[in-house]
Amino acid sequence: MAGLRDFLNIIRNPKELLEKIAAGRVGTTRDPHSPSPANGMTPVRLARILDAAAHGDPLAYYELAEDMEERDPHYLAVLNTRKRSVAQLPITVNSASDDPAHKKHAEFIQAWIKGGVLRSGLYDMLDAIGKGFSVMEVDWQTTPEGWMPRCLDWRSQRFFDFDREDGETVMLRDLGQLVPLAPHKFIVHRSKAKSGLTVRSGLARIVAWSWMFKHFTVRDWAIFVQNYGQPIRIGKYDNNATEEQKDILWKAVSRIAGDCAAILPKSMEIEFQEIGSKSASTDMFERRADWFDKQVSKAVLGQTTTTDAISGGHAVSQEHRQVQQDIERSDALDVSDTLNQQLIPNLIAFNFGPQDKYPTVSVGRPDEPPLKEFADAFARLAPQGLTAPASHIRQRMGIPAPQEGEEIIGGKMMGPRGGQVGGQDPGNDPTPAKQAMDRLFASAHSSRRLALPADPVEELTARLEQDAAAALDEQIDTVRAIFEKADSLEDAARQLADLDLDPEAMAKAMASGMVLAHLAGQAALVDALGSTDD
Repeated sequence: MAGLRDFLNIIRNPKELLEKIAAGRVGTTRDPHSPSPANGMTPVRLARILDAAAHGDPLAYYELAEDMEERDPHYLAVLNTRKRSVAQLPITVNSASDDPAHKKHAEFIQAWIKGGVLRSGLYDMLDAIGKGFSVMEVDWQTTPEGWMPRCLDWRSQRFFDFDREDGETVMLRDLGQLVPLAPHKFIVHRSKAKSGLTVRSGLARIVAWSWMFKHFTVRDWAIFVQNYGQPIRIGKYDNNATEEQKDILWKAVSRIAGDCAAILPKSMEIEFQEIGSKSASTDMFERRADWFDKQVSKAVLGQTTTTDAISGGHAVSQEHRQVQQDIERSDALDVSDTLNQQLIPNLIAFNFGPQDKYPTVSVGRPDEPPLKEFADAFARLAPQGLTAPASHIRQRMGIPAPQEGEEIIGGKMMGPRGGQVGGQDPGNDPTPAKQAMDRLFASAHSSRRLALPADPVEELTARLEQDAAAALDEQIDTVRAIFEKADSLEDAARQLADLDLDPEAMAKAMASGMVLAHLAGQAALVDALGSTDD
């Protein structure tokens, strides 16, 4: 089998692409089963685990990080909220340029993404949010289209360690030594909650203390609830009772129910003082557990409103949602960078050879205004002259163009210049007034039809102008003579005020025009009523 060149122009043996290098195996250094360091956790033990991780031994820390997710529903829920919000975002592909070869590369990546392999792997890649980094092993396969990842396999962080020299380079644990990762087989994604070494930048390290103290609180709460309302059993023995008799008495009172029991000589007395109310004690446990949950929510999601029912109104909820969206966008950018650096170049190089430029993938929503804002803005700006291709509007709204012969709903389709497809351009449609004038000049009851002008409305306008021309000319001549003879504007104003023009001719012309317009309007109304009856 011929060798393949990766994006670094290094020849790779195809057999290496088909092997599973970091799979877990029982009895090896990569045992899939791990102990639970969370059992019997104490502040001293937690401090030792975190300190060992910071100094080059993170195995127990990664085991603890898995336990924390399994034992705390709230921590698991907020982590999943953050991971799943990114794992379901749209994935788009951008070609390196408009060159036909680059467009072909982008189409190749897009076809692979449609298979769902990348979508399925995003959730496991985002395991880095809690532990600082995640490792995905690429399971390559040959297809008729070429070399493609069949699966992105998640590998436990327990199988890896960091280089002893720089403390950052991720290496594989193998037979008691650390082995460098083959870049064409592994994707190492990092997600840092704080600057610094990767082993110290995961959220699990930050949340560990809140998780432990909440665990103590919930345990104490469970003990309190178990014994809540039960009487305290006190067994009394004589002063001459033997040790054996005392043991029998202790077993009797302790096995009745719960742990609230004691034995003492008959001559001794114990007085129990109530400290506050029992309901107040109950609230103390709940408030303490809720407080730790809120700290975890702030650490993981940057806010608490989307996870805890607290007052604050709609405005506060919107603000907190924006904070969560900012974190979502940051996580999506990190994932996109990792894919564009560690997977996409090899995917193209193995099938098309090394390239100068490679396509890129983008995980996340486009930076566009919401659909309602977009639609409202376009509806307001379109009458002012704003134009846009129909294809862009359809793509933005997610509405495909109807096919020929397909049943459609909604308005009529518009042509390239705004005209209706299959009809006349709206700007050239005859107006109701023109249609009415046609009916006036061509009555169905007339034995001979009148010759219609090309445009009756224009004919009426010209007729009105002709009828009023004589009256207007006479008045214009009189006004012109006043302005020519006046000594000043004040003199002209006084003469115009004293002017007595004859309005009769103008009134007749205007009345004639209004009568014809009125008749045209009535005819249009008759037409409308007739079409309604039909």
